[in-house]
Amino acid sequence: MNVALAAQQSVALDPITVEVIGAALSSIVEETGEALIRASYSTNIKERRDCSTALFNVEGQTLCQAEHIPIHLGSFIGIVPQILQQHAVETMRPGDVFIGNDAYAGGGTHLPDIVLAEPIFVDGRIVAWTVNLAHHSDFADRGHAHIYQEGLRIPTIRLYRAGELQKDVLDLILLNCQVPRERLSDLRAQMAANRVGVQRFQALCAKYGTAVVLAAGEALLDYAERKMRAGIAAMPDGTYHFEDVFDNPEIDGVLPIAVTITIAGDEMRLHFVSPPQVRAGINMTYTALLATAYYMVKSVVDPTILPNAGLARPLTITAPDGTILNCRHPAAVNGRVQTCQRTADVILGALAQAVPARVSACTNSSCCVATFSGEMPKDGTIWVYVETMGGGAGARPGKDGLDGVHVHVTNTSNLPVEALELEYPLTLMRYELVDGSGGAGTYRGGMGLRRVYRAEADCRVRVDVSRLRSQSWGLLGGLPGAHGRMVPGPGVTFKRDAAELKAGDWFEVITPGAGGYGPPAGRDRAAIARDLAESVIDTAAARDIYGFNP
Repeated sequence: MNVALAAQQSVALDPITVEVIGAALSSIVEETGEALIRASYSTNIKERRDCSTALFNVEGQTLCQAEHIPIHLGSFIGIVPQILQQHAVETMRPGDVFIGNDAYAGGGTHLPDIVLAEPIFVDGRIVAWTVNLAHHSDFADRGHAHIYQEGLRIPTIRLYRAGELQKDVLDLILLNCQVPRERLSDLRAQMAANRVGVQRFQALCAKYGTAVVLAAGEALLDYAERKMRAGIAAMPDGTYHFEDVFDNPEIDGVLPIAVTITIAGDEMRLHFVSPPQVRAGINMTYTALLATAYYMVKSVVDPTILPNAGLARPLTITAPDGTILNCRHPAAVNGRVQTCQRTADVILGALAQAVPARVSACTNSSCCVATFSGEMPKDGTIWVYVETMGGGAGARPGKDGLDGVHVHVTNTSNLPVEALELEYPLTLMRYELVDGSGGAGTYRGGMGLRRVYRAEADCRVRVDVSRLRSQSWGLLGGLPGAHGRMVPGPGVTFKRDAAELKAGDWFEVITPGAGGYGPPAGRDRAAIARDLAESVIDTAAARDIYGFNP
């Protein structure tokens, strides 16, 4: 019998104690997240907040995850089980810290997301794990035919042993990084964040008793399961199928992605079908698929369900092995977020058939990523910058979609223009919403973004984007959102997704808009007049689509 289950059976708990300890666990992961952000060095973490934190029980089940980035759960749920498989618990000591990022041997979903996991000891035994992830913007200017091209692969190994840094391990990692100073500083920030997690959890155990804390953790898992089952049971039984196409500059044409969702009583089964994995970075590991599905189902069934492993118990998620949505070694996975975003909207499309009043129309289904790299003019040092851009969010029952936001499994913020231009030889010439890009409807889909970059020194850029050939679908009569686009400036040539930029060169990125909800004829006349006044639509669209003559 495991420690947590034994504790649960031997401790009498009341709901108030469970709620208080649950709030304390949430507070711990939020505090460790803020510690990581405040202590980090790179703009990707300190400004864009591309990181996540979580607590796990002894068995590697999620106790609590901070409200950061849903896709990072895919790395979290893989790393602790991988550690337990590779390392005997009896050999672990207080101060041990494990590091990993590999999609196949390190519990990760793509290589830039480096995870640090530390066992929490109380009275000489492991009672939980504190885990954090930071996206290290380093592995740039690489190929994506297979995983070996995409960066340094780190299995689950000790970075600290009994509190002592394994300098040879760190040296090996830093030697394979393009910007080692940033990596060292961000890794130190991750270590500091884990120390906060250890100390806060140990203090919680000292205050309430270890047995009570562990039992409360198990009770919270059971509570999440009950809420998920109750939410599923309230949905109509049946089988719901939906499919869409996926496009990306790394591949030719479009690829079909489909899901069949079966709801039976208080359980839900999701089966995904996609083409065989490809020699491009768009493949997803199974844990990335799990994280995407958990997020999307929770959002529709009941957003108030606690973000722990209990919510997954009523769900069965399957996909054929060796396919885009469940790849196997040595498939490349760097751009898996694009595929995750489309998968989330495919789930949304299927659930819209069961509970249309709970879902939005299709979002922009993408997370446009521009990765710049070059050498600083002043000293020749290598710099790498990753930019992620929002787009339109789908229109909702009763509300327009949000404009220019991150959706679904991504949740990073924009880097302020001042920070961008201060730290990197780039100038942002234009940054605006794209008029007319949101799908028309009773409620309008969100608009995409336009960003125009000018290089102030020679550099390279790779742009990972989707919805260039397809459009985000509307719901219940709503119209689709606009395509995304790449517009190179004079003399700039993109070879698929990459270009060499000379000083003074510029290019434009336009992210996709989102789908509308309900027929355009049902839109309120005052809302149409407001859209016209704000240049969200033009007079031709008002007349031809909405039948409105100002």
